[in-house]
Amino acid sequence: MKLDAPVPGRPCWVELGTPDLDAAKRFYTELFGWRPERDPRQEAGGYTVAHLGEEAVAALAPLYQESQPCAWNVSFAVSDADVTARLLTEAGGTVLVGPMDVFDLGRFVVALDPGGAAFQLWQAVSFPGAGLFDEPGSLGWVDLLTRDPAPAEAFYSIVFGWTVRSSEDYVHWGVGGVDFGGMVRMDEKYPPEVPPHWLPYFVVAELDASVATALDAGATALVEPTKAPDGPRFAVLRDPQGAVFGLYEPCEADGENGQNGAGE
Repeated sequence: MKLDAPVPGRPCWVELGTPDLDAAKRFYTELFGWRPERDPRQEAGGYTVAHLGEEAVAALAPLYQESQPCAWNVSFAVSDADVTARLLTEAGGTVLVGPMDVFDLGRFVVALDPGGAAFQLWQAVSFPGAGLFDEPGSLGWVDLLTRDPAPAEAFYSIVFGWTVRSSEDYVHWGVGGVDFGGMVRMDEKYPPEVPPHWLPYFVVAELDASVATALDAGATALVEPTKAPDGPRFAVLRDPQGAVFGLYEPCEADGENGQNGAGE
């Protein structure tokens, strides 16, 4: 698996909506070594971009609406947000916000898939998205967790043209011959109140050490460090404010064709 640049149809950005922005900045800076920079424009509402070195890798922001959950949100790159918004509506999805311009940075859409999982579209203008993928502290994989995989598979194949590789328990999503994520069926282990959602995984050099750092900083382990079948070791955590995210430590078998998923 190799995410090396934002390209249409693939994840290009992740952003956290949190009720305590300062606490979230402290937590993720300690965990990943991020350098947060707040957008000084009043209209940005505290939007903060996290960097590794000089590269933007993610964003953290306050909750802008009372109904907004504390959660990580995944954006997918598109060449035309308006066209893709119409296509996803025709395919059974719902547009919640946009299409709208974000300063001179790009054009933005918030949507729900047919199962209710939220995701975002990003049409780049001056800001293409993350400048680093698949390196420690950056995004390396995304999973869709849903209770009804068949409509989800059809929906995303139509909207983004993703390739699909299915096994008994897991579906791999791909673009251009490279897998970037997958789909997990939510079974009885998931409480009814947990909605379908996209889950980002951040790469770490040493999984056990990173999990220990997160737990010491107030996180909760939802999935302890474990080995995916024929894949990497991974863990799923809830940060101190309640947002869920994944960590994974690439294995030697990970390569250019993306044969191994974090959440298998």
